[in-house]
Amino acid sequence: MNDARYPKLARLLVDYSAAVKAGDHVLLDMTDTPDEFVVELMRAVRAAGGVPVVEVRHTRIIREVMLDTDARHAALVRNLELFRMKKMQAYIAVRGAFNANETADVTGDKLQLYTKAMRPVLDQRVNKTRWVVLRWPTPSMAQAANLSTEAFENFYFDVCTMDYRKMARAAGPLEKRMKAANQVHLKGPGTDLTFSIKGIGAEPCNGLRNIPDGECYSCPTLKSANGVIQFNTPSLYAGTKFENVRLELKDGRVVKATGSNEKRLNEILDTDAGARSIGEFSLGYNPHILNPMCDILFDEKIAGSLHFTPGQSYETIGNGNKSAVHWDMVLIQRPEWGGGEVWFDGELIRQDGQFVPKDLKPLNPENLK
Repeated sequence: MNDARYPKLARLLVDYSAAVKAGDHVLLDMTDTPDEFVVELMRAVRAAGGVPVVEVRHTRIIREVMLDTDARHAALVRNLELFRMKKMQAYIAVRGAFNANETADVTGDKLQLYTKAMRPVLDQRVNKTRWVVLRWPTPSMAQAANLSTEAFENFYFDVCTMDYRKMARAAGPLEKRMKAANQVHLKGPGTDLTFSIKGIGAEPCNGLRNIPDGECYSCPTLKSANGVIQFNTPSLYAGTKFENVRLELKDGRVVKATGSNEKRLNEILDTDAGARSIGEFSLGYNPHILNPMCDILFDEKIAGSLHFTPGQSYETIGNGNKSAVHWDMVLIQRPEWGGGEVWFDGELIRQDGQFVPKDLKPLNPENLK
């Protein structure tokens, strides 16, 4: 049975996020997503004058693809996917997962081989198409969020279809401040980290690339990060859950990484030469998202959070770091999570998750909802 909320979300993704125009080729990359929603997306693309191309995937099949891959197989898949991606002007990915840990038993060497082989496809999609990516609500996501299935679905559609145009207006002053900033200082329990974002730039994310959205990101200059950061939210990466991750940095490189599943953690950070450098720094401010659920597209937008990212930097707002890894690790700084501070060039920007300067207060949850 169709859901009355499906057409609203489909129109948001097609008309606002991907800004589909007449004649656009649009790849709809669907993983464990209801057929009814895929149909609504196709109809929305056609209504905008675009041409939908549909790829249907399943997480159990994806696991099998990677489980016994080799260089010849991965290169063939990459070449086919890259050829298709070069034909696209827009890309919409909806990723469901009945089991968030489906790829947990894919060995580190197979995961590295396949991920590195597919990086040109990711680069083509990120840098050459208008793209948007979102999760699809499943019972496993509801469990991770400690909600009933129905309550989570209501939360999901509320947060995914919020007024992103209002958010975009409120984020303008933060973008301006981040573009002008040099030194950033992060403080909190177990965290004392400094780095420079001078000359990097900044970009607010207000529903054009990820849904849900609500962050403004920049990137440390390549060798500037020094100190320690202790993350207080669980993180799911490559099918494995990590907790209490702590990174020590010297001259922009992660020199020590500890936490749960430490062997797997360091395997990922040793994927390639760029995986221990930092590719992103971002402040999250979505007023509807308050608690982690081990889903990075939600967790990185948590109100009063920040994320700090080992691995690949973006082409336009970045430091040139290249890696097959892009791992957004999240630190929540609201009082109930231990608090914390963000400083730009000696000015207190955010304290205990609340923006302090007058021009940034529209981004606080009570004003943004």
